[in-house]
Amino acid sequence: MTETGTLMPPAPQANRLPVDARGVRLLTKAENAAAVAPVVETHALSRGDNNVLIEVKAAAVNPSDVKAATGLMPYAVFPRTSGRDYAGVVIDGPAEFIGRDVFGSSGDLGIRRDGTHASHLVVEADAVVEKPKTVSWEEAAGIGVPFVTAMEGFRRAGVPKSGETVLVMGVNGKVGQAAVQIATWQGARVIGVVRRTEAYEGHSNTPVEVIDASAVDVATRVRELTGGKGADIVFNTVGDPYFQAAHKSLALRGRQILIAAVDRIVQFNILEFYRGQHTYVGIDTLGLSSAATGAVLRDLDPGFASGHLKPFPIKASAVYPLEQAKAAFVAVAGSSRDRVILRPS
Repeated sequence: MTETGTLMPPAPQANRLPVDARGVRLLTKAENAAAVAPVVETHALSRGDNNVLIEVKAAAVNPSDVKAATGLMPYAVFPRTSGRDYAGVVIDGPAEFIGRDVFGSSGDLGIRRDGTHASHLVVEADAVVEKPKTVSWEEAAGIGVPFVTAMEGFRRAGVPKSGETVLVMGVNGKVGQAAVQIATWQGARVIGVVRRTEAYEGHSNTPVEVIDASAVDVATRVRELTGGKGADIVFNTVGDPYFQAAHKSLALRGRQILIAAVDRIVQFNILEFYRGQHTYVGIDTLGLSSAATGAVLRDLDPGFASGHLKPFPIKASAVYPLEQAKAAFVAVAGSSRDRVILRPS
């Protein structure tokens, strides 16, 4: 609005360029990952108001993509283009966005609407985040779901502080590694839990002590390592298999973050829960819109800029063309520890 009270003209918009987008299409629900039958189809795509059109350079394949393809998410629509995470170049939209290198993620992309496993993508302008210059396309595409899940968990439970102890169950999973990076960036001490003898595999800003759950009682060991106090935050990336150990590891006023389940029903001691003044936080990033997810990623920007946060390394063997989407889905369903990426070109 000008000083005279008249409305300013809207920001200039580039022409709404229609493109022929090639994308992975899931035509119907599959019984299992081996039965997923993606096809690559071409269809016209153009943006709407306040949207941007992105030429996708890379897109990640997440476990949630496989679950949505195999009927484990009843609200997933068919047919649709799969994919939640992406990195690419804005080729159409508000003038200030044209030519930007961006990345992003979403809870509804690839689930309730066409997603990122395509040559082009339309999303809201406020959903995209500037890609760090030091990060490759494939690395940027791999940031999304794991880092958003970890950061949203900490945002809801309370971002770790210097002097606090964070216990990460399933520390070598991608969300576990993202949680370690964020917690150590904030100055917290991290203890990780693994199910067999192995070292922590990811980046960390301080050393991570690792507990082998197959060799010792987790809660007892956590108490030993913390002088009897316990963990201020337990980030439980596995769910019910570690629920009791997580519960018994919590310090007074400790918080447990839950993002997954194998069996849906658990038992826990309510008396210990309220006397310990504990908090349980459930995180479902599928409930986050593209814009809400963009806001979480922007909170992480300073960490990537400073080098305290690092994208997951991407192996050449874990990068697939769109035409090999089935192989990519099978790799993720097989619990590959690699960050699996689709590259449209």
